[in-house]
Amino acid sequence: MAVKLTLQQMMMRSALPAVCVAVGGYFALHAISGPTGYVAWRDYQAQRSRLQVAVHNSEEQQAALQRQLVLLDPRHVDPDLADELVRRNLDLVKPDEVIVPLPSVPQSR
Repeated sequence: MAVKLTLQQMMMRSALPAVCVAVGGYFALHAISGPTGYVAWRDYQAQRSRLQVAVHNSEEQQAALQRQLVLLDPRHVDPDLADELVRRNLDLVKPDEVIVPLPSVPQSR
């Protein structure tokens, strides 16, 4: 038994599924490209990896400074480190030393 529907009846029957598809599409769009969607998540992951590298470099630098701090303990200063720092910061040399200039090599980064 075939039932003929009018255009108005077909529109009424298809309204709810159309609204459901539209709402589902809205949420799917925001799940992909919204402020907390998949695209933003990938950007957060890339930023996190860059920040982890920066933290690792900072920790290495802090460890190097800590080692140097231990060598510069006021109760027992390492003579080699003190000599190196004085020479580097004050540009001093001993009278019996000869300075040999080296050609500058460009650093590649």
